[in-house]
Amino acid sequence: MLTIHPTEHLTGLTVSGDYWDLDDIIQAIHEIVGEEMHYFHYEGARKRLLKVCAKMRQAAKGEHDIHYIANGINKNAIKKMKAIVPERSVYYAVNILLPELVFTALALNDFVVLYKETVDDSEWSLVTTSVRKFQAMIADAIASFMTEDHYLLFLTTLHTTSPLFHQYATQYVDILNLEYLALSKEERAEYITSFTLRLLAEDEAYKVLIDRLLNVTRISKQSLYEVVLTLKYPEDENILW
Repeated sequence: MLTIHPTEHLTGLTVSGDYWDLDDIIQAIHEIVGEEMHYFHYEGARKRLLKVCAKMRQAAKGEHDIHYIANGINKNAIKKMKAIVPERSVYYAVNILLPELVFTALALNDFVVLYKETVDDSEWSLVTTSVRKFQAMIADAIASFMTEDHYLLFLTTLHTTSPLFHQYATQYVDILNLEYLALSKEERAEYITSFTLRLLAEDEAYKVLIDRLLNVTRISKQSLYEVVLTLKYPEDENILW
């Protein structure tokens, strides 16, 4: 069973499950975001979501953390089956920075709406069901750090039909990631709501970023999402999760 929970120092969220749990959500996200340039004005968000998928795929290959979880088999069951069976299952886990995974949950909503409009609007779609469950699990993982009103706003946003990330400057997620990393554990607990809300509105910092990016794209003729900022992340092994 896929699980998502905060890391010890609230640096991020741990996504874990067996190979098929991870593969299911990876495949669902790949399906729902479509092929390259299929949703032209969402290409930046699409590439960002696929990077999260890539981290989960690495985890499914055992390249991050591996946990051994009791699978419910007990000695009586083993005797009845008269077989040698494992009592623990292998779960693969990966830590993802909290602003990154919150953005993932929010951006997926735009793609759910687009998918329903252009591909499959069935309420029984396995793809949208998998994605909705993934979004709900992210929301549940941060619920205890939010006031009831803010949490309801977050849940409402996850089901809005109004686009949030049309032509969005996804470099802003990098800025939020690095700002969040610089906080202490206590500050993170206090400001999780703030960082979440900053993804829901174009605040002053976002507007400053847009101006910077537009100045570059006027000369380079690139799309917004193609501009690379000179930001440096610490190595994963140096992050206190």
